[in-house]
Amino acid sequence: MKVLDNLFAPRSVCLVGASHSEDKLGGVVLKNLLGKRDLKIYPVNPVYDSLMGVPALREISALPGADLAIIIRPAPEVSGILKELKGKTRFAIIVSAGFSEAGHDDLQQEVKKTAASAGIQILGPNCMGIYNTGSGLDTFILPSDRVPRPKRGNIGFTTQSGAVLSLIFEYFHASGTGISAAAHYGNAAGLDECDFYSYFAGDKNTKAVISYLESIRDGRRFLESAGKLAAEGKPLLVLKAGKGHAGQSAAFSHTGRLAGSYGVFSSVLRQFGITEAMDLEELADGARGLSVSKANPLKAAGRKILVLTNGGGAGVLAADEFARRGIELPPLPAESERLLREKLPDFYGFGNPFDLTAQVRDEDYGIVLDELHPHYDGFLIIALSAVRGVTEGLAGILAAFSLHTVKPVVLHIGTDPVAGTIAAGAEAAGIPVFSTPERAAKVLGVLLG
Repeated sequence: MKVLDNLFAPRSVCLVGASHSEDKLGGVVLKNLLGKRDLKIYPVNPVYDSLMGVPALREISALPGADLAIIIRPAPEVSGILKELKGKTRFAIIVSAGFSEAGHDDLQQEVKKTAASAGIQILGPNCMGIYNTGSGLDTFILPSDRVPRPKRGNIGFTTQSGAVLSLIFEYFHASGTGISAAAHYGNAAGLDECDFYSYFAGDKNTKAVISYLESIRDGRRFLESAGKLAAEGKPLLVLKAGKGHAGQSAAFSHTGRLAGSYGVFSSVLRQFGITEAMDLEELADGARGLSVSKANPLKAAGRKILVLTNGGGAGVLAADEFARRGIELPPLPAESERLLREKLPDFYGFGNPFDLTAQVRDEDYGIVLDELHPHYDGFLIIALSAVRGVTEGLAGILAAFSLHTVKPVVLHIGTDPVAGTIAAGAEAAGIPVFSTPERAAKVLGVLLG
């Protein structure tokens, strides 16, 4: 059993502050816990004998023991609750707010001291805890009808912010991106991102990890735990908030932890081969790219990219995005250009971006990709399907190319019916698809590390 198994996949949960109504947080969490069918739930409430059809305990002293406790009570009560839980659980998620983030560091320090004395590892305070698609655990205070949960998948997700979690969940649900598990740890008085990186490194259901950070408590430990992911071949994509002075101040007021120097942090990420997302969209899109693609950024050989398009303007937009990121678009090798000119119309644009123009044929994509595959490390394909030459048959051509390469391939395509068929075929073959050339370019950058 891994160290955090009782947190991510408990067999029994004690909910202190349970409620009979979903108008209260204790009711929302209880309702979400009921979704895990094989979970033994011990709601604690001094008034009720039963809550949502589950027998309730009037006081913690009646608890026989539980793998996990969830606490939703006012901040001044939390330390006393932890004392009562001593010997009855090893893990506690403290949902309650009103600690360091609200200027009450004394209460947070008291909770840390009490938890250590009681032998309880804490998650939080000021957090929502765990959502695990494998075990079915959902400790969140977010009603599932307001924030739809992502499907089961292969992305691990850690975040200091509940707001960011809800935004990412909405994106994942809409895009069909699946996750293995998510952890929201708030003020991180106990467990933090490092603990979760280590957990995901050993989790067979997790292929890659994305992480939203506002601050880091221990830089050396951060790099060591990220290294555990890398050792298992699992990429880590990080979005760091608090890049400027105003953002750093906001991060401190949010979680009560110092944000530190962004410049130093970003430099360290590059030095240790950890990929950085520059905004929330890139974090979410990058997760989808990592989930779908067969390519692994940790195994990327270089960053030479070919942009293959049938629309010049779209290719220019992609090239601009790569330029902003310092990624090169090398010209075609002379011999390859000569061979391609023998096979393709002379009015095509034999450069990089390579422009197949509006007179493209499906098979031309395959001709170019097969010839240039040895010379580039990644491929951004743009297929504007409003022209007659792009048909549903392109899906098979792209799938065949993807089958014979371990290099990252990303597709930008529209939303018409033909595009939808091509996109579905591409994603089934391990090619992530995005709605703008810039988003596709960003994800290809992520996949190249």
